[in-house]
Amino acid sequence: MTEFWLISAPGEKTCQQTWEKMMTATTCKNNLSSNHKFSIPDLKVGTLDVLVGLSDELAKLDSFVESVVKKVAQYMVDVLEDSRDKVQENLLANGVDLVTYITRFQWDMAKYVIKQSLKNISEIISKQIMQIDNDLKNRASSYNNLKGNLQNLERKNAGSLLTRSLADIVKKEDFVLDSEYLITLVTVVPKTFYADWQKTYETPAEMVEPRSSNLLFEDTDSGLFSVTLFRKAIDDFKHRARENKFSVRDFQYNEEEMT
Repeated sequence: MTEFWLISAPGEKTCQQTWEKMMTATTCKNNLSSNHKFSIPDLKVGTLDVLVGLSDELAKLDSFVESVVKKVAQYMVDVLEDSRDKVQENLLANGVDLVTYITRFQWDMAKYVIKQSLKNISEIISKQIMQIDNDLKNRASSYNNLKGNLQNLERKNAGSLLTRSLADIVKKEDFVLDSEYLITLVTVVPKTFYADWQKTYETPAEMVEPRSSNLLFEDTDSGLFSVTLFRKAIDDFKHRARENKFSVRDFQYNEEEMT
């Protein structure tokens, strides 16, 4: 990162003479630096007492501004965690990169009217920075909530069949819907117990629809099977499933909720 010094040179008869003398001393003879004019308009200075009274306030304001700018920059780094190479191109001041902004600095006459006192101008800057700080806190909170929700969704979609979301696995046609008597359950069966599932899921036979079980999905450890049975047999079926090391998911197909 380029280092910048903001300096005040001893005055000659005109500002231009001062500039030319400094350029000769630092650039033409020694090539010590690359210099740029940092133009500040003639501000309404006021009395010495006013300046002395402002000195402490401006020091506090300077520290506050710097801390907020650093927070904004750091949060940009955090947000672009997977694209750190793009941080610099996103850290802009008034739409331009930081080096350009500093080397071509122009006072914003509309925002900081120079006819006002220095105290008024410093108060305007203070209020604006406080607003930026508050906006950053609100946006950071919203971002962190959204990031947390996304991580929860990713965990649900990437976990085991016992806990992950089934929204991207099951389809409407996998279920008997809107039936007064029948219901379709989904059951997680370890791969080592597939044969046991096929032998036992229809027990008791009068309560389970024959050959209604289908393998809907499987991961490295388990498979997700559907089975259709009478509603009054749900509790008994779940009990028998637990005895056989099958896990019935507490899931009912609802298109609106899944969307």
